[in-house]
Amino acid sequence: MFLFLADAVLAFHLAFILFVCLGALLALKWRWVPWLQLPAAAWGVFVEGSGTICPLTGIENYFRVRAGEAAYEGDCIGHYLVATIYPDGLTRHIQLALGAIVVIVNLSVYIWLVRKRRA
Repeated sequence: MFLFLADAVLAFHLAFILFVCLGALLALKWRWVPWLQLPAAAWGVFVEGSGTICPLTGIENYFRVRAGEAAYEGDCIGHYLVATIYPDGLTRHIQLALGAIVVIVNLSVYIWLVRKRRA
């Protein structure tokens, strides 16, 4: 059961990361999305910018340990994605770049959306 919960937290965490990065695109279809996506994006930028670890990582590790597996060091992105995307590891520079990309993508979509709705 604990392994299932750890995997469920991981799935939610990865979905949350996608929502943070690309959720503004959903606002093109649904007007209520910015009320959820903007705070989520702000949280994602804060986590990347401050270098802190998202609490979802701690929850996942807690369930993994309870299931008899080893917890991992660092954050979710570093553990699951960085080895594939950034073989040399997650650096502070990369974290700041990821945060900047989130801001640029979301800001671009929202600026476009506001202009479209005003026209």
